Amino acid sequence: MDLQPPFRKIIHVDMDAFYASVEQLDNPELRGKPVAVGGSEIRGVVSAASYEARKFGVRSAMSGVLAKQKCPHIIFVPPRFDRYKEISSKIRKIFYDYTDLVEPLSLDEAYLDVTENKKGNPSASMIAQEIRQRIWEELELRASAGISINKFIAKVASDINKPNGQKTINPEEVLEFLEQLPVNKFYGVGKVTAAKMHNLGIFTGLDLKQKSLEELSKLFGKSGVHYYHIVRGIHNSAVKPNRIRKSIAAETTFRENLSSEVFMLERLDKIADELERRMKKSNTKGKTVTLKIKYSDFTQQTRSKTTNHFLQLKKEFYPIVKELLYQDTLTNSVRLLGISFSNLNTEKKEPVWVQLKFDF
Repeated sequence: MDLQPPFRKIIHVDMDAFYASVEQLDNPELRGKPVAVGGSEIRGVVSAASYEARKFGVRSAMSGVLAKQKCPHIIFVPPRFDRYKEISSKIRKIFYDYTDLVEPLSLDEAYLDVTENKKGNPSASMIAQEIRQRIWEELELRASAGISINKFIAKVASDINKPNGQKTINPEEVLEFLEQLPVNKFYGVGKVTAAKMHNLGIFTGLDLKQKSLEELSKLFGKSGVHYYHIVRGIHNSAVKPNRIRKSIAAETTFRENLSSEVFMLERLDKIADELERRMKKSNTKGKTVTLKIKYSDFTQQTRSKTTNHFLQLKKEFYPIVKELLYQDTLTNSVRLLGISFSNLNTEKKEPVWVQLKFDF
């Protein structure tokens, strides 16, 4: 018997330059000026940049030093995550007026399944427009949105008319849209994979579509199956209201590079305290401990160890962190250290959904 899966209308809402916009909202003197949240002209990494700063090439995850070089008149402000969380909770309350199927990805973006919604509105595009309008009227912040048949296409679409815009990819437009999409825009295609695809003459979805399932499996292993399906509009991930955390971490970027392992252990001790606090607060335990090391030349290294039982307390995992630090010689002075847990007790298998066409 053929399965009869539910039709889908998915919205991806993405706040425009969220952290920076909140800072400009709270401090009118910053409005219209290039703002970087986090970092400084001496140290640190930019967490977010206003659109005024982006015009100069400033981006998140960029060093403050480079941001200052690109935009000499940039204004650095410290992040206020409690404030961002406060605003984010108000935004989510607006989402829940339309559907309970809300999957937050971070403080500033979320997926909404509005196939069946509380307003009885058959148009996902109109719902997205109404949500964006309410965010502006109630919070004075701008949001963009993408609307389509699955999460992947909706997320790509939300970036097309940014800032303060939206884009709908209707069911009948999906295949053509995917054929024209650059391969680096597809889920699971990072820089290394994109470079490999380019070397194989695969630049767009149409190029990718010319490859058989057998060819893609041979070239990319299990990921090849994923690429084969996703370029055909098949992305079977449902909107998960209770999104399962797959890792939990704590890290610190230092004002001055560390070259002594003694000083590194001192910092790791404090990072481990914070990680234990987060683990307890979320009632999370994990089996895989990972030490993240970012060197002064911005190269990055991770070292991991998996135990056969779940850990949560510092006294249980900190000896492993020390072991990982001494596992290999450090190649340079260190600007960032972090500890994370994966293979968590919260992970479980998720149901598989299949997409069908529907009216927008």
